[in-house]
Amino acid sequence: MAVGTETPVTAPTTSGRTGDRGIWPHLVALAGVAVILVAVGQLVPAGEQPLLVRTLVLALMAIGWNVMSGFGGMFSFGHAAYYGIGAYTSVWLLTTHGVSPWIGMIAGAVVAALVAVAIGFLSLRYRLKGAYFALATFAFAEMLRLFVTNSDTFNRASGYTVPLRSQSWWNLQFRPNSPNYYYVVLGLVILALLITMLYLRSRSGRFLVAVRDNEAAAGALGIPVMRTKLTAIALSAAITSVAGTFFVQYYFFIDPTGAFGSQVSIQAILPAVIGGVGTIWGPAVGAIVLGPLSEWTASVLREPPGWLDLLAGRAGLDVILYAVLLIVIILVLPKGVYGEIRDRLARR
Repeated sequence: MAVGTETPVTAPTTSGRTGDRGIWPHLVALAGVAVILVAVGQLVPAGEQPLLVRTLVLALMAIGWNVMSGFGGMFSFGHAAYYGIGAYTSVWLLTTHGVSPWIGMIAGAVVAALVAVAIGFLSLRYRLKGAYFALATFAFAEMLRLFVTNSDTFNRASGYTVPLRSQSWWNLQFRPNSPNYYYVVLGLVILALLITMLYLRSRSGRFLVAVRDNEAAAGALGIPVMRTKLTAIALSAAITSVAGTFFVQYYFFIDPTGAFGSQVSIQAILPAVIGGVGTIWGPAVGAIVLGPLSEWTASVLREPPGWLDLLAGRAGLDVILYAVLLIVIILVLPKGVYGEIRDRLARR
């Protein structure tokens, strides 16, 4: 899995001001994409809104994962931990204290960041790298899942059902299939992309890329390696936790498996891999590919065309078809969809 870098953001310009020219194309593109997607929310029928929302949640999770594992080079297989912390913190505050989901979202991000820093410090302190670091993150996510499953404080395996309150922006509750849910998660994705761009332009972001490329050389140049990595880990966890908070408010339910299960971590990884790991736009592009693709594979085998009638009603074939298509995409586009397009345009 090749890791690409967004050199226009991190490379110094000839004027001597680092990144001033490089970030503007990304900001202009972000503004254009935001305008287009707002218009899409007006044009798409209400029945298609859930697909758009799921796609944007995938993008938000992948953007968070990409900060730590793509730009930071610290592969995580346990981002479900931070997703679940965001979900459970917000829903616990709401159900027990009546706290607004927006405040719960901020609280969840803070808690997830602090927990991520603690995990990251212990892992880095004992020099866990590569597969060992990934296994440590996976083990912690599983520990949280088991702890919540057996904790009376968090309703054990029953999880939480979000209580119905008055429909308002403050309560983050609207009528079913309301476009407001789409606009909320769209705003969160745009904000996450903007934060990522500004972070990579900052000194800490430049240090992160330098540490990823050559940690020994970066340390020899005086870059604070531990602090740089922990900053990226905290930011990554905070962004991922926001996706968990929105998820529980959108579906009105969460349980330990849905919050901390390994499938959640996979959902955070796949869009970044398909779109392009270590690129700004890769996770969003990957989510745009994966969201409709999963829906299409399920619908094809649910109501197959005439020449595929023999596949109708066969359980699991949609998952197999989905997996085969993902493998084909990875083999044909090893740098991801966005990564390959970017490189080909650069060569031209």
